[in-house]
Amino acid sequence: MKQAGDKIVCLTAYDATFTAVIEAAGVDVILVGDSLGMVIQGHDSTLPVTMEDVIYHLRCVTRTSHSSLVIGDMPFMSYATVEQAITNAARLMQEGGAQMVKLEGSDTQVEIVHALASRGLPVCAHLGLQPQAVHKIGGYHVQGRGEDAALKMMQQSNSLEEAGADILLLECVPEALAKAITEAVDIPVIGIGAGGDCDGQILVLQDAIGLTAGHVPKFVNDFSGQQIHPKAAIAAYVAAVRDGSFPRKEHTFS
Repeated sequence: MKQAGDKIVCLTAYDATFTAVIEAAGVDVILVGDSLGMVIQGHDSTLPVTMEDVIYHLRCVTRTSHSSLVIGDMPFMSYATVEQAITNAARLMQEGGAQMVKLEGSDTQVEIVHALASRGLPVCAHLGLQPQAVHKIGGYHVQGRGEDAALKMMQQSNSLEEAGADILLLECVPEALAKAITEAVDIPVIGIGAGGDCDGQILVLQDAIGLTAGHVPKFVNDFSGQQIHPKAAIAAYVAAVRDGSFPRKEHTFS
């Protein structure tokens, strides 16, 4: 798709129902992300998410998915060493059914990416804003600003590609830098808050359909449009239960 200039459409999913819906809509890549910690479990970061959590949600998705590429996120501290990374990546694929694993990449992850790729495990490397490092970097901020930071990220992108990464994901990266990286590497580059020049885009499903609770990131667009809004539908359900108009007779069994 990169070679043909066709944009790659990616979304997160965590359950069977939404997997069927978004796959039917033509989504190319489904990410079972550690974002589930925030949008499913109610945590204020992705850090509490465990291997068991990701494997469980991967199973929910891969039982339903038939055409999309399914990527499983490697949770916080699940790939601190090469040996640990190999073991846990294999679990995501064997137990969860993932077809690729994603890890937050940097200079220190090059060896790990090489170890996984050389053993036949497809890898998506995540650069830019890395939610698992939120306490280290001091919050959710744009990454790669300034000449030195941009050069470092460009070098990391090249190193991760050379190590065997199959996809790069850039999060909250200046548009010009994301464009330069996309043009510099041969592998697909997926952006989230990284401008329109990337080979594809990804959003958290709940953000894309207007179900974001709390702060809405600048890069999010609500695509619910003029259709009935999910929030309105949920509000109507609550009101109908409260006033007794639901369930009606046709919703009950005799």
